[in-house]
Amino acid sequence: MTESIRILKPGDEQALEAFLLPRIDTSMFLVGNMRSSGLEDNGETYQGTYAAAFSGERITSVVAHCWNNNLIIQAPNDLETLWHKAVQTTGRPIGGMLGPDEQVSKVMAALDVDDSRLKLNDNQKLYSLELDDLVIPDELETGRFIGRPIEARDLELITKWIISFRIEAMNRKDSLKLRDECRTHTERRLHEGRAWILEDGGKPVSTSGFNAAFKEAVQVGGVYTPPELRARRYGRAAVAATLLDVRAEGVKKAILFTPSDNFPAQRAYAALGFQHIGGYRLVLIDPPVEVA
Repeated sequence: MTESIRILKPGDEQALEAFLLPRIDTSMFLVGNMRSSGLEDNGETYQGTYAAAFSGERITSVVAHCWNNNLIIQAPNDLETLWHKAVQTTGRPIGGMLGPDEQVSKVMAALDVDDSRLKLNDNQKLYSLELDDLVIPDELETGRFIGRPIEARDLELITKWIISFRIEAMNRKDSLKLRDECRTHTERRLHEGRAWILEDGGKPVSTSGFNAAFKEAVQVGGVYTPPELRARRYGRAAVAATLLDVRAEGVKKAILFTPSDNFPAQRAYAALGFQHIGGYRLVLIDPPVEVA
């Protein structure tokens, strides 16, 4: 039973983690962002305003409105109240949503966004893998393929690939704004050690990385192989290389989601040992929705 609703503040981290970690499969962004930037919101990267429902001292639901205008949802109850409170507190528009399918769909219905503004609205397939069960591609074990963290010399190539990824997977249009976003994104991944490149005979052929990473789990994201190099097992090997490195550091679990119609990716992840565990809806809205 909900007894109170309020905006979280520094000091609430332990209560938030106690709610999120048992729901880690659909809470990776929330845990990762909070651990990276805390519970203050000055509009900086990874920051957000977290509206939470409480039963006594225990959090029972949370919605965060983040620096990039995205709503991240983990709210089995009090959803409408929480997303309104988060958005009213930040005063920012809604440019996207991420979270369990049913919950995101309810907010979408309330917003009634015109289809022309939806750049992406997909109940993506959610996968999980215990890293002890990772199936390592033969090409990595034999050394034919080499995976390594990206370096400064890779920045231009990876930025180019991420631009192509967002145009293809997120229905973005090529623009100076997109190119600047992708450059900043790649520089941040380089600095944080969250991106890898796969080489075949010394030639860069694919990239993978994490959009959330901490000691309990990692969330794979930004997997891209240029079209002319696909169907050669590069993507799965790139993902496996990233997971081998973090497994060696003690991480036990990996999560990822992929478009519901991306059957080659789904087959590749299954070949690595990933298990389909449900859905995770991803929504991108452009221009963003202003909420009164």
